Amino acid sequence: MPDRPLFESLEGLRGTGKSTIAPLLAEARGAVLVPTVPPEYQPLRRAVDRNGNTEARLCFYLSALLTATDEIQRHLAVGVPVVVESYFARCLANHQAFGAQLDVTLPTSLPRPVTYQLLCAERERQRRLGARDKPTSRWDTLSEESASRIADAYTQFPMHQLDTTGLGPDQVVQAILDANPQGAHHRADTELVGAHPHLLPPVPRRAAGAGIS
Repeated sequence: MPDRPLFESLEGLRGTGKSTIAPLLAEARGAVLVPTVPPEYQPLRRAVDRNGNTEARLCFYLSALLTATDEIQRHLAVGVPVVVESYFARCLANHQAFGAQLDVTLPTSLPRPVTYQLLCAERERQRRLGARDKPTSRWDTLSEESASRIADAYTQFPMHQLDTTGLGPDQVVQAILDANPQGAHHRADTELVGAHPHLLPPVPRRAAGAGIS
């Protein structure tokens, strides 16, 4: 089978290193870093994030991701590798944990990435979050309150786990480069993104503050 250009995604909770590692991985791969919220979506993104409607927010981010897949497909079609900082897994896992009640069926034709779930010891993850120099949104706060539920929701997606605890960015990138996604790791991701008829089934809402770790 001829070589295909790599398409890689980084997933994980806040503070596990996605935004730091993604551009470094793209540079190491000679890949294009495609934003999964396209530039034209950014003004509306701020308005949607100010709104408390979870289903509306889910639909917005799904639209952004589906639009981004057009650019991803164009690069892959001409042999250019692509890296993204999160993909449908993060969108669906987060909003499932937030209590979204929509059933979501994704097209089976979507490009599927080799996905790395970045993990981190909780103490270090909180230290990284505390060092960030940017305001915390209500959705950031909700993500922390829902961290254990997001981690549970992530388990429905095929991903290769990588513990970033105590590792510098270059070491994390090297670990990904050493993973050989063209070989066994690539074959591990055998199901298309939309292979499951309902990736986001209705889930019961939990009492605020329950199950936080």
